[in-house]
Amino acid sequence: MRLVHLDLKGAAPRVSYLEEVFPLLSQLGANGILIEYEDMFPFKGELEILKSPYAYSEEDVERIQQLAELHKLEVVPLVQTFGHVEFILKHEKYQHLREVERFPNSFNPHVPDTLALLKSILSQVIEKHRRSTWIHIGADEVFHLGEGMDSKNWMSRNKGDTGTIYLKHIKEVLGFIATQYWGLRALMWDDMLRKISVGALRGESMGTVAVVAPEPGVSAAPTCMATLAGVVPSARQEPMPGSVGTRVSGEHEEPQASSCRWHGYDHYSVLCELLPVGIPSLAICLQTLVNGGFTEETKRKVLDTLGFQSMQLEQSTCEGRGAFPGAEIYHMVEQVNGHLKESILKALEEESAIKGWFSPYHRKRQFGNPRNMESFGSKVLKLHEDWESFVRNLRAHLERVYFPDTVEEWMEENVNLYLDQLRGLVRDYR
Repeated sequence: MRLVHLDLKGAAPRVSYLEEVFPLLSQLGANGILIEYEDMFPFKGELEILKSPYAYSEEDVERIQQLAELHKLEVVPLVQTFGHVEFILKHEKYQHLREVERFPNSFNPHVPDTLALLKSILSQVIEKHRRSTWIHIGADEVFHLGEGMDSKNWMSRNKGDTGTIYLKHIKEVLGFIATQYWGLRALMWDDMLRKISVGALRGESMGTVAVVAPEPGVSAAPTCMATLAGVVPSARQEPMPGSVGTRVSGEHEEPQASSCRWHGYDHYSVLCELLPVGIPSLAICLQTLVNGGFTEETKRKVLDTLGFQSMQLEQSTCEGRGAFPGAEIYHMVEQVNGHLKESILKALEEESAIKGWFSPYHRKRQFGNPRNMESFGSKVLKLHEDWESFVRNLRAHLERVYFPDTVEEWMEENVNLYLDQLRGLVRDYR
């Protein structure tokens, strides 16, 4: 499979936008969608506390799968089962499950409630994805593993190390999936496995699971297969066909690559990028995977598909109007990144009349010479009017794609940081 990873830690798009994007992804060569819901999943019962106020509804989740099926995209849900669980462990209710008490990043695998909670989370997600033949268990970047007192005591008693702890927990998670969900196959990230010796892996008499290698900062990552112990319970002498413990052969059966669209590095970080802005690089990655390299033919296919005239990879720029879902946002974000800060700081810091006769000192005391203020007033008012009009248009486009929390965060981090300075100047001038 050629999977596009939608990491919904932040900037989760509305389903109406996915309806526009899925046909494009299929056209560019993707045949699967890896969805890391995090707090966007419609958890129920005791797990409802995990939901974002803007979480997808059950109807939304079903609609996403229908759209994917329509465009021949297999949906692979991703449930983090060890690290990257800040959206869970930030809640007081689950703080006792932290590996290190003061950090919400990773589970303590020695507390029985951890596996019980994971079983509940996995069950709710899997039950809403009965069409899916794969489940991704995450398991990457388990920060601080081995630093908690329970882990230290376990390693001392069992003469083990963090690798042993890691494998023990993963085996329990995979064992639950294999036992409860016949035919469901598992994926996981490989970075933690790289720290464990081949001998230790082999010594566990392992079954098989597909392991995807993510590369931070690189959209397309290679996929490898690694042998994991205990995927199939030891009482089972032979792996059952199609189960988690079976490596299935055949063209495109195993994941070949994962092309990532991260929206946040973790639950607490600022937004990484907006999906419409990332579509050109995503298109390049997908077409490179399909064709085995970025040739002129590949480049032409990307340009034609996205409606651009040319692109400069070294400068990360594309020329032309663009004809893909969210192209307007792509261009408007370019304007913000390239001109907003520069134009405002130039007005505030390089205009001599402002520096000399309308400084923070003058503004605080409402003390200024009208003659000098008139020399810059019309220029500043025009600049302010132009950017406010632009931002209203940008906000309208963002609101069609994103929920209010994403729009507010993006505007706060990228627009208001500079525009508020100009707004303040104009307010004091008036």
